[in-house]
Amino acid sequence: MALGKREESQQQEFWTPTANLSKGPGHVFYDKLNQVLAKAGFDKVLEDLCSPYYASTGRMSIPPGVYFRMLLVGYFEGIDSQPGIAWRCEDSLSLRRFLGIPLGKETPDHSSLTRIRDRLPLEIHQQVLSIIDEHGLLKLKSTGVDSTLLEANAAMKTIVRKDSGEDWKEFLKRLMQEEGLIEEGETPSDDDLRKFDKTRHQQGKKKVSNADWESSSDPDSRIVKMKDGRTHLGYKAEHVIDLENEFILSATVCHGTNSDAGTLIESVVNAQQNVILAGSPEEIEEVAADKGYHKNETITQATQLGLRTYIPEPNSQHHRTWIDKPEEVQQAVLNNRQRMSRSKGKDLQRQRSEKVERSFAHVCETGGARRTWLRGLEKINKRYLLVAAARNLGLLMLKAFGIGKPRGLQGGIRAILALWGTCTLLWAALRNRLRSLQARTAHPMAFRDINWQLTPQRPRTPRKLQIMPTSTGC
Repeated sequence: MALGKREESQQQEFWTPTANLSKGPGHVFYDKLNQVLAKAGFDKVLEDLCSPYYASTGRMSIPPGVYFRMLLVGYFEGIDSQPGIAWRCEDSLSLRRFLGIPLGKETPDHSSLTRIRDRLPLEIHQQVLSIIDEHGLLKLKSTGVDSTLLEANAAMKTIVRKDSGEDWKEFLKRLMQEEGLIEEGETPSDDDLRKFDKTRHQQGKKKVSNADWESSSDPDSRIVKMKDGRTHLGYKAEHVIDLENEFILSATVCHGTNSDAGTLIESVVNAQQNVILAGSPEEIEEVAADKGYHKNETITQATQLGLRTYIPEPNSQHHRTWIDKPEEVQQAVLNNRQRMSRSKGKDLQRQRSEKVERSFAHVCETGGARRTWLRGLEKINKRYLLVAAARNLGLLMLKAFGIGKPRGLQGGIRAILALWGTCTLLWAALRNRLRSLQARTAHPMAFRDINWQLTPQRPRTPRKLQIMPTSTGC
């Protein structure tokens, strides 16, 4: 056989039959996921829902099923940006097969994803959550609620005053003029501004309130304090989880300054609406949340809706006295306190802290939704809803086929190899031990026990060093 050489420039064929183009071997996970989506009528349902938002004539648009599949790929591949998703789909043959795009056509560009997202309303994106009930996995007897903070696609340097429109440097310059540190019309240097700002911080005068400041690039974001102590512009994401099977029933993004107790009822009602849209007859009965959700009005509203709350009370040194509260409020709070004192309440709190936090880890950390690359509350909600829906699909695939992500097979192979190596080492150690026991039984005299009793030692006397005469050989 002769040696083949790679040509630097190749003559391209004028016509290439589509049958000769490579289709790729496909991927087990994405092939199974397409089967699940086909069983749920994913493409037909989305086309019927999206048809009112498109014209009846003109050039054919990108199918809605392709658009939603590409955003699902972002979660499964751990890609948080739309340009990265578009490049990955263009590069992979298995993803082209998952999207249904042949090799002779180009995959949608990231700008096309932006136009489709702006065209379709938020309600269409919520319909993707309805796929999870096709296998009858929703139980809904107990749900868990919790929230986390998301970083906005805006920096603190972009904040401006709501009343005057001044940025931070102009604001500091005006304060220095009011205190007489600089003359009117004088422009201080950046070092002077930083020293003055540091002095205000040491005196406790440096305060940035959402009532006075907003971001010029993302007005919907709010100034929040992240869990690591940094002050950042951000949003708040809240999950409602089915504690039986860990499916996300509701995933909403709101302003970062909204209190947990103020958004609990809205999130639970939204979760029940999603369950109704999914065609499930189940109803939410119990809600478990942490002590940040404890509020008299919130617990009373939940009781009026027929929900049993399991919310621990915040620590207090004083005993509560009921004076000006209605009797229904007092009874709802006392019933919640009694439920929390039982073993079931403590068990639901353990499940909530485990399963809801796990959903945040999947969506925000490995799913790439901790940092928002979009601006505006509605756009972020659309993107976050699809990441949550992709997480539900991954959990559905894990329960149905044993694979929750396309790279789960790699982890499974590594686990099998590690288990095989451990078993091999254990078997080798056991075989050596059996051989030594057999040899000891066959030749007992060769393995006599040695008596390790201590004997008195004789005193050591140092020997004198004897110097022998040496010769140089001369």
